[in-house]
Amino acid sequence: MTVIDAGDPFFARARETLYTEALLLSDETRAHLDGDGRVARDELDPLARVQFACETLKATTRLLQVIAWLTACRTGERPATSLPSMGRSTPDVLGRLPSPTRRLILAGIDLHERAERLAVGTDAPIATGSPARALIQRLERVF
Repeated sequence: MTVIDAGDPFFARARETLYTEALLLSDETRAHLDGDGRVARDELDPLARVQFACETLKATTRLLQVIAWLTACRTGERPATSLPSMGRSTPDVLGRLPSPTRRLILAGIDLHERAERLAVGTDAPIATGSPARALIQRLERVF
């Protein structure tokens, strides 16, 4: 495994791209959870509401971890070589969430995975097969 030097132009470009994406996704997630997500949450049964709250808390924490790590990189600090792992999100719980919320959570998981690969300097494995199987494999790698 090759570790990317923080001064590497590839690292700098990837870092900036991820940073911009993290800020945009963070803003989109906040807007959703303050608007349509709140309405959708209120329509869920009590257990599903608790699951919704847990998953959205993990999602926002995940985004904040990525933003904090990338900010440390941007300011020249030597951040930790890996990002903290979040608690598992199981496909069945994610499958019960409203579609827009699930899409944002999965986008945050993907962003966290990419930031983690950048942190350790590895390339992403290429998923093959059906899109559903690739998604399940991606979720399994994260958790």
